Amino acid sequence: MKAVPITTGKLADRLECRIEGDAELLINGIATIEEAEKDHLTFLANPRYRKHLPNCRAGAIIIDEKEETPASVTRIISTKPYTDFQSALGIIYQSPEPEIAKGISQRAQVHESAVIGKDVCIGDNVVINADTQIGDGCIISHGAFIGTSVRIGKNCEIGFNAVIRRDTIIGNRVVIGDGTVISSDGFGYVPDASGYHKIPQIGSVVIEDDVEIGANCCIDRATVGCTRIGRGSKLDNLIQIAHGVQIGEDTVIAAQTGISGSTRIGSKVIIAGQAGFVGHIEIGDNMVVGAQSGITKSHDIKGLISGYPARPHSESVRRDANINRIPKILERLKELERKSKKE
Repeated sequence: MKAVPITTGKLADRLECRIEGDAELLINGIATIEEAEKDHLTFLANPRYRKHLPNCRAGAIIIDEKEETPASVTRIISTKPYTDFQSALGIIYQSPEPEIAKGISQRAQVHESAVIGKDVCIGDNVVINADTQIGDGCIISHGAFIGTSVRIGKNCEIGFNAVIRRDTIIGNRVVIGDGTVISSDGFGYVPDASGYHKIPQIGSVVIEDDVEIGANCCIDRATVGCTRIGRGSKLDNLIQIAHGVQIGEDTVIAAQTGISGSTRIGSKVIIAGQAGFVGHIEIGDNMVVGAQSGITKSHDIKGLISGYPARPHSESVRRDANINRIPKILERLKELERKSKKE
């Protein structure tokens, strides 16, 4: 993306921050605290990067006033460095040119019964099936497939080669990443002596307003009823949401997480990467699930769970510490056995 040069003084004014140093210094870009040069802006929000401050070569830094920096670095003093850094990104970098031209590509296939809103962008090789509605201001990227009787609200962005199958309902301002598949059949089979027999998946998927879903995720339709992603929730790449899962509002899920069927996840939950959930359990509001946790039962502790099987983090840490002691304990037992034989 193209940077728009700005002086540190003007940037500080727009961020409503105090400046210490050269207010006329011209900033031409943003870089990490390790890689920034004299015409770059950087920031410090995470204490683990504090060790890089003595060698910081940036021209300016967004930082809490309590932190110490080299005298050569202009300081933009902030009480919320990470939030102000995000604002600085929007100020310094121009929005990229749209990758999809406005209007409907001549290479797209749009069924005559589909209802398309105003100011939409529909790219090459897009397929939109019958009885589907696309709201105003939507962007449907090249190669996407929109199935029959889908409802997409206003100002949504559907990524390249994304698939949204029949009867899906999508709210406003939803982002669906490249290659993601919404409303494929849930994984349901009935076994008998002759093998496995597929259960018809007649439900749907509902994605509420302001949800963002990363690339190459799979969100399955429910057997009956719906699979639901609550308003404002954010999903990373490579996530599997099985049939009938219910996810609350403003929940954040990191990559490679898998959630089995009919599980309910509360609102404002944070789920770290590679967590795995069995089916038919409930996770309460405001919980945090640690990376690579295996969640085998319901939890509602208003805190962090971790490990396998997942349990309150303090218990998990104690258990792991005791496991690490086992080799020494075994060695002591062997020594006691040797002594007892001598006696």
